[in-house]
Amino acid sequence: MTEASDRPGDEASGRTGTVAAAAPAEPGRVVGFIDIGTNSVRLMVVRIASRHSYRVINLTREVVRLGEDEFGDRLLRPAAVERAVTVCRSFVALARGHGADEIVAVATSATREARNEAAFVARLRDEAGLDVHVVSGREEARLIFLGIQSRVELGDRIAFCLDIGGGSTEVMVGDGRRHLFLDSLPLGAVRLAGDPSLPDVAGRVSGDDYQRLQRAVRLASVHAVAAVRRFDVDVAFGTSGTVRNVAAVAARVLHDREPQRDETVSLADVRRVVKLLRGLPLDERRRVPGLNPDRADIVVAGAVVLETLLTDLELPAVTALGECGLRDGLLVDHLARGTDGPVHELSVRERSVLRLLQATGADESHARHVTRLALELFDSAGPAGYHDLGGEERELLRHAAMLHDVGTFVSYAEHHVHSAYLIANADLLGFDQREIAIMAATALFHRKATPGVRFAEFAALDDVAREVVRTLSDLLRLAERLDRSHGGVVRHARLEAAGRRALTLRLTTNGRADLELWGLENRRAAMEKAMRRRLNIVVEASADGAADDA
Repeated sequence: MTEASDRPGDEASGRTGTVAAAAPAEPGRVVGFIDIGTNSVRLMVVRIASRHSYRVINLTREVVRLGEDEFGDRLLRPAAVERAVTVCRSFVALARGHGADEIVAVATSATREARNEAAFVARLRDEAGLDVHVVSGREEARLIFLGIQSRVELGDRIAFCLDIGGGSTEVMVGDGRRHLFLDSLPLGAVRLAGDPSLPDVAGRVSGDDYQRLQRAVRLASVHAVAAVRRFDVDVAFGTSGTVRNVAAVAARVLHDREPQRDETVSLADVRRVVKLLRGLPLDERRRVPGLNPDRADIVVAGAVVLETLLTDLELPAVTALGECGLRDGLLVDHLARGTDGPVHELSVRERSVLRLLQATGADESHARHVTRLALELFDSAGPAGYHDLGGEERELLRHAAMLHDVGTFVSYAEHHVHSAYLIANADLLGFDQREIAIMAATALFHRKATPGVRFAEFAALDDVAREVVRTLSDLLRLAERLDRSHGGVVRHARLEAAGRRALTLRLTTNGRADLELWGLENRRAAMEKAMRRRLNIVVEASADGAADDA
């Protein structure tokens, strides 16, 4: 069943705005944004005039229960996959019908936790024509908070925000300028409702069973609650259907009025609504004013998360935001990525990479120099016929090169292995899971072994990603050897075509580069085998003898 909203007005088309305020935006290019969640798939189609103005021309949502019965064995069920693929196919057609020339799609908890994630993503690509980015929990939280910042003038107020999804609950703390805390908890309405170790929430839920549910929520949220308590929170916001439904029921049943667009509900009213809902059988619960009938079987599972977190954080009320969430964050992030900011302003990706680099104490000067050489090799290798990769792969090489040595924080001997692990598990913000996997594998193969399916990090990639890793790791391995002394003596490096099966590596040095040249000669046969090209090395001295900035 396709829904217009969880309550009237939530999914209305024609909304206009800017990143911070409303403004009409006609004409402009059309972009679709799709959020593939555990419970629902959501579409937003936007006409963008500039980085500052846009107009929402369609909002729609379809309940697919993608995560139904998944979280025990971490397998998406065939029927759920069929529903999701069918809905995504229709959403793509709808977006294209509005003139969308680009569709940005992300998948969240149910997909990222599924063992058959790759097969599902492949079906979406092949059958729905949708290139889906699977995001981590913290990245999901970051995007949701971007959406909230675009809808609420926070200023200097410290806001606690939560989004209770089907498979996870994202919690955020931040102000109008930045996020201060992000986390993703394994607590979701579909997950809790389907957990066989917990009470059934589809029908009446006794007081004792409800307390069991609360204990499960507290166990999963204890660390996040402790972290949030360190902040002096001024206001709380909720962006999910659970929060909106609880607030709507409170308005209609407890106060006999229509809910507002951004409805504030007190903790006391949350408790009263929860007591009402859990005391009803499913058929009666579906008829409660303000409650979306399609959510009736899981609403108690979501509401216990809401009530428990508000109670444990001693927050007196929460404001349920209409028309706000992950899709809005995707829009804001898309607008930010589509423009060049001041040279001193780092992107979310750059800040995240730099934070990991500095946290591990890796040699930043060496990392920057290797990155510059790797990008010179990438840029020259394309015209030389070595690869046909583009800007997206170039950016992944840049970030992987910056992080290739972070594993020395654990141990130098196998630091490439540790680097791959840290990149894969550091919750780097601004990247999807596939991009992180490519970066981790590229760092893994920057020394010693070359890519092969005997390595789990490589075997887990799809065929296209494997070819990307082969090329990027070849270039990163070469760039690393060109700064073996960590002295920056090789100033420039470029690859040139030298016949059909040969390349010339042209180096510009600033002083003696004996260690680098010895390493190249010593490993020439291995490099030629990996690159499937003969390699000629030409060394030229720098004319001015001065080193470039790394």
